[in-house]
Amino acid sequence: MNLGMAEFKRHDPLENVLGRIDDLDQASLGILVKRLARERRLLNSVFNTLREGLLVIDSRGIIEYANDSACQLVGFSQREVGNLSLWKAVPDLTRTLHFGPGGQLREENNLTRELQLTYPERRIVRLYIVNFEDELAAGSSVAQYAVILSDVTQEKTQTQQEIETARIRSIIQLSAGVAHELGNPLNSLNIHLQVMKRQLEKMGEGREVEKLQRSLGICQGEVERLDGIITHFLQAVRPQPPDFAQLELVRILEESLEVMGPELESAGVNVDIELGAKVPVVDGDRQQIKQVLFNLLKNARQAMKDGGTIRVRVNSDDDFVYLQVLDEGEGIAEEDLPKVFQPYFSTKSEGHGLGMMICERIMHDHGGQIGLNSRVGVGTAVTLQFPQKHRRMRLLQAGED
Repeated sequence: MNLGMAEFKRHDPLENVLGRIDDLDQASLGILVKRLARERRLLNSVFNTLREGLLVIDSRGIIEYANDSACQLVGFSQREVGNLSLWKAVPDLTRTLHFGPGGQLREENNLTRELQLTYPERRIVRLYIVNFEDELAAGSSVAQYAVILSDVTQEKTQTQQEIETARIRSIIQLSAGVAHELGNPLNSLNIHLQVMKRQLEKMGEGREVEKLQRSLGICQGEVERLDGIITHFLQAVRPQPPDFAQLELVRILEESLEVMGPELESAGVNVDIELGAKVPVVDGDRQQIKQVLFNLLKNARQAMKDGGTIRVRVNSDDDFVYLQVLDEGEGIAEEDLPKVFQPYFSTKSEGHGLGMMICERIMHDHGGQIGLNSRVGVGTAVTLQFPQKHRRMRLLQAGED
C-alpha cells in the first residue's frame, strides 16, 4: 500500500508542478492558480451534493472545512468555519472522546459514535471520525480528522414511532371511553355527596354521625381521585400547543414554590436554590412549564418520606438554560430508569404513571430535553434543558447563507 501511494505521488502532474513552483514564470503560475481554483470548486460541488455531512477538524476540534449537509445537521453557517469548535457545536460528543493536555483530541484510530442532537432539530446522528495527518512544508505533520455525519433518525425511530403511535392510539381510545363512561356519573356522585354532607352537618354531633362523616369523606376522596385520573388522561393524550412568551425561569420557579410551599413544609422538606450569575430568558408557555415544575417538586417530595432537602439549580451556558431538581429520596432502580417516561409507570402506589410522560412531551414541544439520573439510596436528579433564543436565530441565518 505504501509503494502504491509513493507511485501515485511520483506520477501526479500537480505534485510535479508544485515541486518546480520556484521555476515557474508568471503565466504558468496563473494557469496553476486557475487549475487549483477549478479543482477546488469541483470538489466543493461534489461534496455539497452529498447527503452526509463532511467535516475536517484539527485536534482541538476547530472546524477547518464543512460541506452544506454538515452545516444543516449541526446547525452553523459557513461563516463560522475556521473559528467554531465541533466540541462547542456538539457538547455531548466530548463525553465519549479522550483528550490530552491542552484539550487536544487523543483518538488515533477510526471511531464511530451515535448522538442525539436537539439543535437545529431533534436528530439521531451517526458520527464517523477518521484520523489522518496533513504534511507541512517543513516535513512535520499536524493531526487532522475527517468527520462524516449521517442522519439515522428515520432508521432508528421508525419502529419506535410505530410502537408509540399504537400506544397513543390506545391511550386516546381508553381515555375517551373513561371520560364518556365516568364523567357524568362522577359529577352526579359528587353532587349527591355534597348534599349528604350538608344533611349530616344539620344532624349535630354523635358517634354515628362521626362514622357517617368519615365514610362520606372516604367516598368524596375516591371520587376526587377518579376525577384526577380522567384529568391526567386528557392532559396526556390531548395536549395543547404551547403559548410562547419570553419567560424568566427563576420567577416561574419562585411562583411554583409559593404554591407548593405549605405541602413541602408539612412534609419536612426544605428547598435550597442555587442560581447562576445571569440566567437568560427563554421562550415558553408559563402554565405548561409550571406544570412540569409542579410534577418534579411533587415527585421529589414524595420520594423523601422522612423529609430532607430538595436542591434546585438554575444556570446556563452559551446555548442552553438548565434547571435541575435533585432530591435525597429512595432513588430509582437502574432497570426501571428506561420506563420512567412510559405511560402508566410509577414507583409510587398512589401515582397515575403519567406525570413524567407529560413533562417529556411539554419539554419536547418547547424544543428542549428532560434527563434523569438516579441511584438507589442516594436520590434522583432531573435536568430540564431549554434552548436559548439565539440558537433558532443562528439556524435562520444559516438558511439565508
